[in-house]
Amino acid sequence: MDYATKLVYQSNYWYNDGLKKANIRDLSGAIISLKRSLQYNRANIAARNLLGLVYYGRGDVAEALVEWILSKNFQSHDNIANYYIQKTRENSTELSAINQAIKKYNQALGYARQNGEDLAIIQLKKVVDVHPSFVKAYQLLALLYLHTEHYTEARQAIRTAHKLDKTDDITLRYMHELNQIRKARTVKIKEKEKKDQHTVTYSIGNETIIQPVSASYKDNAGLHTVVNIAIGVLVGVAVMWFLILPAVTKSRQDKTNEQVVEFSDQIAAQEAQITALKTELETYRASSEESQNAQATAESTQNSYEIVMNISQHYRAGDMSDSAMLEELLKVTPDSLGTVGRETFDEITEELYPRMCDKLYDAAKESYDVANYPAAITNLEQISQMDEGYNDGAALLLLGQSYEKNGEQDKANMQYQKLVESYAGTDAAAEAQAALDAQNSAETQEQPEDGSDTQENTDE
Repeated sequence: MDYATKLVYQSNYWYNDGLKKANIRDLSGAIISLKRSLQYNRANIAARNLLGLVYYGRGDVAEALVEWILSKNFQSHDNIANYYIQKTRENSTELSAINQAIKKYNQALGYARQNGEDLAIIQLKKVVDVHPSFVKAYQLLALLYLHTEHYTEARQAIRTAHKLDKTDDITLRYMHELNQIRKARTVKIKEKEKKDQHTVTYSIGNETIIQPVSASYKDNAGLHTVVNIAIGVLVGVAVMWFLILPAVTKSRQDKTNEQVVEFSDQIAAQEAQITALKTELETYRASSEESQNAQATAESTQNSYEIVMNISQHYRAGDMSDSAMLEELLKVTPDSLGTVGRETFDEITEELYPRMCDKLYDAAKESYDVANYPAAITNLEQISQMDEGYNDGAALLLLGQSYEKNGEQDKANMQYQKLVESYAGTDAAAEAQAALDAQNSAETQEQPEDGSDTQENTDE
């Protein structure tokens, strides 16, 4: 395969990846994939047109028009970009309204920078009314509501932005911040309720008196409550039995008769539909699996981002142990993170991982020396997740030896083989090869012995 063909294949691969992400509203991920596709082949018309549609779906109409115009320049005929440009320009009223909305967004941005949050919020409400798919406007509106402590309105705005684009870094960061605020407020409310349960408040003149509740008061209050509930239940049962129940029974019988006739007609119609739906179900089943996989990827991205943002707060505050942070970070899928999330992840792990590798390796050697092989394996597997080639393969070699001592020879051989293939020329690779050779030699020696025994038995 020549170089040009490889570029075309790579471009088409990233285009298909962007298409899957766009189908589940992962617009930020789709933009990254489509830009990679155009890096390999800038004349990929399908990728450029889809990139324009993704920008349009986020409310970035100007960026969408740029991509479609570039696409038209690459291929002027038989290009759907001509249709997109024409439809956008034909509706001049909508285009003018979007243009005004963008101007108001910029004006609101200026107000926000000058601490004019109220004016900025008023302008942004007008923007989202006119241009309801403008993700950046919802994000700025949520940020202003957060700043002014209007958390309910902030949550509504950021949820709308999340529906438009599932994995935008800014949207996920604001959602994480709102979740932290909700947790803190819940704790405060519970503490206040607990405090209020032990006091009684009443007024005398202009003064408010707060007095602890005595045990006898609590006991009497509970007794009165039980008595009142019992009386209410008895009265309610009497009213139901003598007045409401006969009328309800007759009404139910009439409705039941009507529903029997109605359900008979519906069953006949639904049986005809079931056959058609079974055929249609088989068609959708294949595409459904792909959508579920893509949805799982988007959920993994959000979960990984939540973990990284949470650990980042503890890391900067210094209120969490290295072991606890490592346990959470090993759950992250780094390749699924966005730009901001990956930068934060790398910033933490560049300092934490080497330190923890040294600590875990020393602990693993101590466990190995005292024949505590399961503990050694646990520590060495974590090192392998952080840095597979740690200490020129010494960790992989010790992991293989631990597996071998623990009676897991197949797993040990996998580690030895990995050392030989990936870290050739190192001392660890030489020891791994020696271990494999010794094992092969032992197996070879056992085969003739078995053969001679068989021969002796035959002679006898």
